[in-house]
Amino acid sequence: MHIRRTRSLLAVTALTALALTACENGTGTRDEGASALPETPSTSASAPASAPAAPADGGTTTPAKNGNKDGNKDGNKDGTKDNAKGGSKTPAPATRVLCNGSTTKVTAQPVPRPLNHMLLTVTNTGSKTCDLTYYPVLRFDEMQWVPRAAEETHPQAVVTLAPGESGYAGVLLSAADGSGDGGTTAEKLTVAFQGMTPNSDGGAAATPALPAAGVYYDSSLTVTYWQQDREDALSW
Repeated sequence: MHIRRTRSLLAVTALTALALTACENGTGTRDEGASALPETPSTSASAPASAPAAPADGGTTTPAKNGNKDGNKDGNKDGTKDNAKGGSKTPAPATRVLCNGSTTKVTAQPVPRPLNHMLLTVTNTGSKTCDLTYYPVLRFDEMQWVPRAAEETHPQAVVTLAPGESGYAGVLLSAADGSGDGGTTAEKLTVAFQGMTPNSDGGAAATPALPAAGVYYDSSLTVTYWQQDREDALSW
């Protein structure tokens, strides 16, 4: 009797197991509905593009054909073309020459004020900038002495004339009080130029025309240094 009950119990247990098996899905696990884990994405669909293969020798890839170290065709190490040779060149300063009779036009004109004065004007007619150094060396007719220069008129810098510009010098012809000696009237004037050192030869001299009546001068004859402004030449 006991054996029959045991067999019946085993048969019921087997039927229960079969019923539970019918409720399970085909994968052998219970279907948990929304709580089931999401599917794993397909490897072939989501895999990133393959990276470029490294060179066989283990070195780095070669830059583009037209590039330099920074990949810039027209650049240098800094990637700029203009700096490849140290940047743009600074223009060389224009060549300067001495002002003299061959590169200038010189005029000599008596002025009403100051009294007994004459103004020398030198205009650069050349194509290069010229330096008007020291003071003019004057010679009336065949005079045998050189007029002195008024040292108080020495400019702070050498007078420089660009093409077309003018420089000036004042000339005291005679003493206003009549204290000068050896007064005479000149009909010809020669203006000599100095070089880069005092009393050196500065090149061709000039012979500006004088008034038809000539110019009266005496031992008081004095010249100023060359000046950049007309007013400075006549203000001493």
